Amino acid sequence: MVYTGLDNLIKSPPDWLEGRRLGLLCNPASVDRHFKHARDLINERFPGQLTTLFSPQHGFWAAKQDNMIESDHTMDPVLDIPVFSLYGETRVPTEKMFNDIDILLIDLQDAGTRVYTFIYTMSYCMEAARRCNRKIVILDRPNPIGGLVTEGNLLSHQYSSFVGRFPIPMRHGMTIGEIALLFNDHYRIGCDLEVIPMQGWHRAMYFQDTGLCWVPPSPNLPTPVSAMVYPGQVLLEGTNISEGRGTSQPFELFGAPYLDVPTLSAALPMDAFKGVILRPAVFEPVANKWQGRHCRGFQIHIIDRSLYQPYLTTLKLLQAVIANHGADFKWKSPPYEYEFEKQPFDLITGSREIRQCLENGENLDHAASAWQADLYKFNKVKQLYHLYT
Repeated sequence: MVYTGLDNLIKSPPDWLEGRRLGLLCNPASVDRHFKHARDLINERFPGQLTTLFSPQHGFWAAKQDNMIESDHTMDPVLDIPVFSLYGETRVPTEKMFNDIDILLIDLQDAGTRVYTFIYTMSYCMEAARRCNRKIVILDRPNPIGGLVTEGNLLSHQYSSFVGRFPIPMRHGMTIGEIALLFNDHYRIGCDLEVIPMQGWHRAMYFQDTGLCWVPPSPNLPTPVSAMVYPGQVLLEGTNISEGRGTSQPFELFGAPYLDVPTLSAALPMDAFKGVILRPAVFEPVANKWQGRHCRGFQIHIIDRSLYQPYLTTLKLLQAVIANHGADFKWKSPPYEYEFEKQPFDLITGSREIRQCLENGENLDHAASAWQADLYKFNKVKQLYHLYT
């Protein structure tokens, strides 16, 4: 049985929290194993100490659907304290936002993928805490796609953005507490940082193994399976292929009106797609790309998660689409996550070379082999910050 950092904080609070003014960065997934929200638990355990709330992308209630859809500051109707949006007029906390807190608690469910913005909101909070001489406390949660596997190229510095601030791989294999330690020490943020660890979690666990119930951390990660395909399927956000937003199975479904499924099926090297079955599917998004249009494509069914490589799988799918539908396929144009010049696909992959590799029909297995040296170095570094065996 897994107990989160929130569970452990409430059960055995550190003495140094006594009498301190507390802030909390959270969203609907910030619950204990009985579905009680962190805001309520912390307010009950530390009466009168919780003074300020913060929300990440998608808002305090995770109601905002898409990228660059901002949330406003508001007041919490239960506690009558401010809720500062960190995905609105600013993504960086201001000194004024920290005026009424001594310690900022961060309780967010990460997705285990480099482009998921919660870890960068956390990093901005850590930098602000250093400037304002405040303490950061991370309430750790499981990496929903495990802590053993890393995958993909490391982000190149020239493609640093809000969907990738540091040179880490697409699938990073760390919990949010561990990656906070990495950012703070290895990438030298240097704030006063404490992590309240989990109990019972180990690195081989996927979310389905934890005994915890999944609460969507954002609208388009409705299930643990959507989180498992996300490190690959998020690449489609940089294209005119629907990644399934506007359906009940975002990221599991993908397609476009122009796809010829029989032709594509014949062209796809099915033996290269380890651990998954691609089932032909037709869907009609009610929002986002191709809204109201019939999209022909596939649903990804994971049959062996130990073999499935989400990043490489989606790259191979994209290469097949480009080869067979080059006249209709398009890369998405800027802006993307507040970057107005660089190609969205390059920001997502953290590299211009990968897009060129797809366009030129180069061997993707060879490309993936070239990432291994960097991945090996990253894995050696990240092990220094592992909190769990």
